Amino acid sequence: MKVLDFIVSLGASVMMPIILTILGLLLGAKFGKAIRSGLTVGIGFIGLNLVIGMLSDNLGPAAQQMVERTGLNLTIIDVGWPAAAAISFASKVGALIIPLGLAINIVMLLTRTTRTVNIDIWNYWHFAFTGALVSAATNSLVLGLIASAIDMIIVMVLADLTGPNVEKFNGLPGVSLPHGFSAAYVPIAIVINKIIDMIPGIKDIEADPESLQQRFGIFGEPMIIGTILGIIIGALAGYDVRGVLNIGITMGAALVLIPKMAAMLMEGLIPISDAAQEFIQKKFKTQSKLFIGLDSAVAIGHPASMAASLVLVPVTVFLAGVLPGNRVLPFADLAVIPFMLCMIVPVTKGNVFRTLIIGFICISVGLLIATNMAPLHTQLAIDAQFAIPEGATMIASICDGANPLVWIILRLMETKAIGIGLLAIVAVGLVIFNYKKGQEENKSIAA
Repeated sequence: MKVLDFIVSLGASVMMPIILTILGLLLGAKFGKAIRSGLTVGIGFIGLNLVIGMLSDNLGPAAQQMVERTGLNLTIIDVGWPAAAAISFASKVGALIIPLGLAINIVMLLTRTTRTVNIDIWNYWHFAFTGALVSAATNSLVLGLIASAIDMIIVMVLADLTGPNVEKFNGLPGVSLPHGFSAAYVPIAIVINKIIDMIPGIKDIEADPESLQQRFGIFGEPMIIGTILGIIIGALAGYDVRGVLNIGITMGAALVLIPKMAAMLMEGLIPISDAAQEFIQKKFKTQSKLFIGLDSAVAIGHPASMAASLVLVPVTVFLAGVLPGNRVLPFADLAVIPFMLCMIVPVTKGNVFRTLIIGFICISVGLLIATNMAPLHTQLAIDAQFAIPEGATMIASICDGANPLVWIILRLMETKAIGIGLLAIVAVGLVIFNYKKGQEENKSIAA
């Protein structure tokens, strides 16, 4: 536990190279190739975090200005995912989540109920957050751990099922995204996308980045789209000309730099992925491929995700003021909207129009969920001695505080026996389905 705590405390940019280097060596890669791959991924994460930080630093103040100009009187403050992560790891569930998560992943791999090796240990905090909420609501550590386990099992299956599409549409070979926040929106996206397919006229709207670029020429390029949307956000925030131009160029840069940083990550991951496939072919000739489970940050750079996200930033602020029942003031987590959309994009096949519709629905529902869970969220923060912002009666976050999967698990677990039974049926059903799907793929490989 002390070793794991130390590694996690180093942060993702240090933790990932260590874990990937060890994993590469275990899979039979040479030391030089393993350590080079690990360091390349670490450098890619640093670059990605720098760009995301730039995005947050510019979007955050702009959003605050938009809120002030609209005069919204909302008393639940969005304090962002860093606070939610800190609160999660500070809980009793958080203290046990890493060994629990590793045990679940190992058991699922051994029983062939997952194909994802989830090395994204830092993001186990998403599962801890679910468990901490349940533990606080039921006053039971055991129920909290059960909730975390069920959350992780569901997300692992979703990572497997979406892995092939993530490979194809995000250009991430051998990678899946067992991310507790991003994966939660995949079932919603599938349902809404099917509904759109049944609507005449609407179903035929093509708005993928490539078609936009062909139709609008230079104005369809990611850097131009980002710059234009950034200028609109700056104008809505009431910035002067200098400020409007600065945020415009910054947003344009983000749409160009994030995919480049993700490409660097892939450069480091490909040798590890190849070693994993060789290992599987040698040791388990009838086993289908393995995925390396990573933070969904590697997928947010898709042009469809970023373009839709920038449009949804001012839309989210507007929604907060007009949505009946909402009391959450979006702020710190506006920059995580790309994380909400990144696993929706493979479902919509990069269609910006469909991604926008699904994102709008998810955010609308998410604000109501965040409002509903705010009392428990605030209680966890108080227990963790987190400072509540001045002027706020409660706190919330978009990342996981507005997560529909977390909310469903929480409310079902509050009913105890009934909820545990229903969630167990869902989890076991998904695991069996995933096992059978893997066996079918194994048969096709053997044939």
